[in-house]
Amino acid sequence: MKLTVVGGGSTYTPELVDGFARLRDTLPVEELVLVDPAADRLELVGGLARRIFAKQGHGGRIVTTSDLDAGVEGADAVLLQLRVGGQAAREQDETWPLECGCVGQETTGAGGLAKALRTVPVVLDIAERVRRTNPDAWIIDFTNPVGIVTRALLQAGHKAVGLCNVAIGFQRKFAGMLGVTPADVHLDHVGLNHLTWETGVRLGGPEGEDVLPKLLSGYGEAIAADLRLPRPLLDRLGVVPSYYLRYFYAHDEVVREQRTKPSRASEVAEMERRLLEMYGDPALDEKPELLAQRGGAFYSEAAVDLAAGLLGGGGSPYQVVNTYNRGTLSFLPDDAVIEVQAAVGHKGATPLSVPTVDPLYAGLMASVTAYEDLALTAALHGGRDRVFRALLAHPLVGQYAYAESLTDQLIAHNREHLAWA
Repeated sequence: MKLTVVGGGSTYTPELVDGFARLRDTLPVEELVLVDPAADRLELVGGLARRIFAKQGHGGRIVTTSDLDAGVEGADAVLLQLRVGGQAAREQDETWPLECGCVGQETTGAGGLAKALRTVPVVLDIAERVRRTNPDAWIIDFTNPVGIVTRALLQAGHKAVGLCNVAIGFQRKFAGMLGVTPADVHLDHVGLNHLTWETGVRLGGPEGEDVLPKLLSGYGEAIAADLRLPRPLLDRLGVVPSYYLRYFYAHDEVVREQRTKPSRASEVAEMERRLLEMYGDPALDEKPELLAQRGGAFYSEAAVDLAAGLLGGGGSPYQVVNTYNRGTLSFLPDDAVIEVQAAVGHKGATPLSVPTVDPLYAGLMASVTAYEDLALTAALHGGRDRVFRALLAHPLVGQYAYAESLTDQLIAHNREHLAWA
């Protein structure tokens, strides 16, 4: 089995490699190809990757290359984890929206739109080259904004599934609280990427006992603290929202915080500098503790599970993924990309049925879905007016004066990445 990681020079990659090594019985990778144009980073990451495989007794071959076409040729699955513009672009995404009093964040709001505009054309070009070289390969997208990027891939006819680590993080956290194994925990997870709610936590599978009320009663304070939301709100909702919902439920509070603290991008950039120094140590043969602070917890387990399912091997029968709605949520278009539990197999991901969604969540999902549709149109076709329409539609922007100003700033800060600007 051959797997290719595009963006293989990412500091995330050792987390992924560690999962491939530990979980080789689930996903028997014979050749792992790391593709990245940044040769210096790729050399450091590739060296550590080989040492991780060697330490854990994995016999697979690790190849590093800057040649995308050669890297994806013959691959069974291609995993995308790229950041167009790097941390410098992320720093901008998280700062200029604050001038209008809007949240600065790399996957939602104005910053998220900027990332989508930079990313979608690049991802589609990569996917077309994968299709020309190896049309049977699955594309697993971990590149944010996952919902918009996955929708772009699916609309273009690619064999693609989107992946996020939010659900697996909740699964692991709840399993620890309940004193059970993660495999015993099935989430009633519903929403869009980075706009999701856990409406049930079941033991043993989709039909198992719902222990969410028990979790909220016994561990509500801890859960609320992790989400940085007030405990009474969770009690009133009776669900566990993703931590990304804080940008919506506490928007002004978040903006005040962001204006007085260093950006997350600056923190991550410093972490990346330190990680790359560590990766260059020939004695290092395991992922360092610092990597856990970088983000992407349990990313490797989720990626192994999904790839194994798509390639007809092992993997959990039900997994939280991003895929077409196709009637699963009646209030959204069939071609909306939703994030829900799905049955995963060699033919792809089929969403499980979802109970009626509370209008409190359905309304926000419908609004953000409309934004994502406009955002994808802007990413595919460009134009100032399309960018303005997407910003005006986003619940975190919504006012025409803000949308006008943010449109100008977005274009000014991203001109080098926008072919039409």
